Amino acid sequence: MLNLSQIPVKWLVIIILTVSIAIHFSYFSHPAETVFDEVHFGKFISGYFTGEYFFDIHPPLGKLLISGMGRLTGFEPGFDFANIGQGFPNNSYLWLRLLPILAGTLLPLVIFLLAFKLGLSRLASFLAGILVALDNSLLVQSRFILLDSFLLLFGFMALLFYFKYKNGLIFNTKYLILSGLFGAFAISIKWTGLTFLAIIIILEAFRQFKERRNINSYQIFGKSVIALIALPFVVYFLVFSIHFGLLDKSGPGDAFMTPSFRKTLTGSPDALNPDIEPLGLFGKFTELNGQMYSANARLSATHPYSSKWYTWPFMIRPIYYWNGSAAPSDSGQDDMGQSRIYFLGNPIIWWASSVAMIFLLLVLLESILRKFYKNEINQTYSGLIPWLFTGAFMFNLLPFIGVSRVLFLYHYLSAYIFAILTLAYLSDKLPEKTKRITVACLILAGIASFLYFAPLSYGLSLSDASYNARVWFASWR
Repeated sequence: MLNLSQIPVKWLVIIILTVSIAIHFSYFSHPAETVFDEVHFGKFISGYFTGEYFFDIHPPLGKLLISGMGRLTGFEPGFDFANIGQGFPNNSYLWLRLLPILAGTLLPLVIFLLAFKLGLSRLASFLAGILVALDNSLLVQSRFILLDSFLLLFGFMALLFYFKYKNGLIFNTKYLILSGLFGAFAISIKWTGLTFLAIIIILEAFRQFKERRNINSYQIFGKSVIALIALPFVVYFLVFSIHFGLLDKSGPGDAFMTPSFRKTLTGSPDALNPDIEPLGLFGKFTELNGQMYSANARLSATHPYSSKWYTWPFMIRPIYYWNGSAAPSDSGQDDMGQSRIYFLGNPIIWWASSVAMIFLLLVLLESILRKFYKNEINQTYSGLIPWLFTGAFMFNLLPFIGVSRVLFLYHYLSAYIFAILTLAYLSDKLPEKTKRITVACLILAGIASFLYFAPLSYGLSLSDASYNARVWFASWR
């Protein structure tokens, strides 16, 4: 029977990291072609090498990190990233994919450490970490020149450092600073990263409200404001400063900006116009962020693989990322069929975590009603953790109700990981023997499901019959 209570934490770390490395770096070089949104992010990264101004709806940090790796490893612009399926001319694309895949590799470890820091048992924490490693959608999103693996890693690291800061009666300021720093990194990848920092600010505000009679309350409040508000803003601003410093020439993004902005770009039609006053650094910062917001709001184009937020917990509409005719096959033979890559989650983990989240939401709702009508509390699910996981899940899902732009299943990933943590938390509430059996079954079923859908994650060749056997619903095609 699975018993991890006597295994040192460092060995559990080694196991999770080993499994994650093996999963993420298998078929690392395949496919040697552009996949899905690499057609966009590849162009942006090339822009940092040419200095030609481009416009993107997301903040620059993820693209800066990838281009920094490219600069260190001798990447040279020239490939145009024009179409999905376009073959790369050399192996330099591997360096551009390296940092996203490293972020994806480290994420299961961060989830394990976060669960353990929150008080889950070693067994339940191990379950959370290993299920994140075994999810096919998280794997796919980290294998290419995409940004979400950075967002998830930085966001959950911010939470981990916050709970290391909030360690009983001892508060170590360096962890609060690290929490604010990584929260800023998450926001600087995508604006949806703001949810992580918002969760931390809410938790800290609640803690300080409870301890408001403390003689050092004003000092603690000031420290929190600096670490969780001022520092993230400074970091966010500095990221844009680097962005502007590298993009000093006229380019394809000019059309989105005002003449005063274009005045600062070498070679633009407005650069030599004496009647135009150029913007300063802060002016460029505010204008670009305003244009990013407006561009997000204006995104009205449809997409055949878009989906609505309320379908995400049920994985109704995965995303078709890439297809090719020649690839390594799952049986070691070449050219045995067509190869495809889907953003498709591990169904066992995906649906089990959704059931767990729905169950906990109902339990907490029942607890609220019981408290209201009978002045009783359900002690089984009392404490911070169930409210944290459900609140964070809803905080990462419900804002999409008001988003009119096209949305995709990968927008669910932050909420999805909180659902996985909820599944681990609920397993921890079971009697010891039942818990061990449940965890063992979840891991074994997760492994089997991962391997079964792995060809659609790695882009391995499948015969038509094998492919059809994996497409369980018409909406998956």
